[in-house]
Amino acid sequence: MLLIAATLMGAFVALFGGLGDALAEVPQQLPKAWALNYQDAASPVMHEVERFHNLLMWVITLITIFVLALLVYVMVRFRASANPVPSKTSHHTLVEVVWTVVPILILVVIAVPSFKLLYYGDKTKEAGLTIKAIGKQWFWTYEYPDNGNFTFDAIMVPEKDLKPGQPRLLETDNTVVVPVDTNVRLLVTAADVIHAWAMPAFGVKKDGVPGRLNETWFRADREGLFYGQCSEICGAYHGYMPIKLQVVSKEAFAKWAEEAKQKFASVDGPSPRLAAADATAQ
Repeated sequence: MLLIAATLMGAFVALFGGLGDALAEVPQQLPKAWALNYQDAASPVMHEVERFHNLLMWVITLITIFVLALLVYVMVRFRASANPVPSKTSHHTLVEVVWTVVPILILVVIAVPSFKLLYYGDKTKEAGLTIKAIGKQWFWTYEYPDNGNFTFDAIMVPEKDLKPGQPRLLETDNTVVVPVDTNVRLLVTAADVIHAWAMPAFGVKKDGVPGRLNETWFRADREGLFYGQCSEICGAYHGYMPIKLQVVSKEAFAKWAEEAKQKFASVDGPSPRLAAADATAQ
């Protein structure tokens, strides 16, 4: 039995070990089953979100313990057996002042870092790259105005067409590519209904509204594949509108951008393939 078990284990490792090595070439940031916390932070904004979250956890925990202690005290101190003649007290000035002022102070403590975080994640003054994301039913269109002004669509890969290692409902046919350690200005809009470009590892969630241009930013601090989804209920196929983003070195990004100019259409001109086809026809 031990020999059979060892043989099966060896076969399992041989089968899936190679697959793991192949996937390890490009680290993936994926949601984890039964996770209780955020995905691992990969940008300064997300690191600040985690710090703010930890602060709120302390505040919430202390409030919960305090309220529980009050409930226990009231149940013990004012139980019927200990108070055969119930008190008829209806007002207590000090208590009413305290339960009004203390919550205000707590909200102020929460509001200060909250507003700082909102402004910090709003926009960046020094952007090394600008990307425009346009939400459509039900896929994303991306434009790179700083690198040749090319554009492409990113559509979800159907489950039947997935390759080994590609995540279900998150894989797209084209990938958003950005350089590591670079401030990326993200402009978000929509062509039909309200969408939302969300990338959990970057702490980004920005609505795309038809007729408006919203702005946010991120800076990836490590290379790898990151996944997100549209976070607005935008219609019947809302759950089939994923975002796939790959962070590469600055040298690799420059090479990819040059190739993308030839591969994808220009925002203000025809696709290179269509242009070539027209030239051949003439």
